[in-house]
Amino acid sequence: MDEGIYSRPAPQREGTDLVVVLHGYGSNPERMTGWFDELPPHATGVALRGPMDVGGDRGWFLLDYFLANDFAQVVAAAQRVFDWQDRHARGYRSISLLGHSQGMAMATTLHRLRPGTYKALVGLSGFVLSNELLNLTDAVPEPGKAIPCFWGRDPHDVVINPDAIDHTDRWLDQNTALTARTYPEMGHGFGADERRDVRNFLKHYLAP
Repeated sequence: MDEGIYSRPAPQREGTDLVVVLHGYGSNPERMTGWFDELPPHATGVALRGPMDVGGDRGWFLLDYFLANDFAQVVAAAQRVFDWQDRHARGYRSISLLGHSQGMAMATTLHRLRPGTYKALVGLSGFVLSNELLNLTDAVPEPGKAIPCFWGRDPHDVVINPDAIDHTDRWLDQNTALTARTYPEMGHGFGADERRDVRNFLKHYLAP
């Protein structure tokens, strides 16, 4: 995995709050750099590139319409991010994750595999993986200890199937301090109202 695309030059990063931005399946980090504009002024964004070629774009692991996944591929993709993080994410005040579509699945998986590592999660038009082996890692957090999580989506988004939405809703409600918002007619992309809400969420939870 390459170093990533950063929102600020290296001399200005130390001591800031790092927000790792994860693109969706069939996308790329360049399409996610617009989210840098929504970060608090004391945060640094970095958009990472998935390891899988998807018709010239990138993905994190193979998916079908039903969002079925291979546990070995998921863990391998997560390990690539952990390896990057262990090399490049030192010297920051905190680390948070922002993921779109499959990137949300990656963000929540990283948190599940390394609980306590991240300050906040942002999931956009995405889902949480339902996987028997991955489910074994889950432990319902103690009261007041759940990670803050923002979940934004269009309730009529046809890309994420209803079963995945139901599972995601249940998992986030049980395992995070959830802020859920819906944006009709946004589709599977991004909208101005969602950007505003994400900006306010990060401003609150990444406050100095």
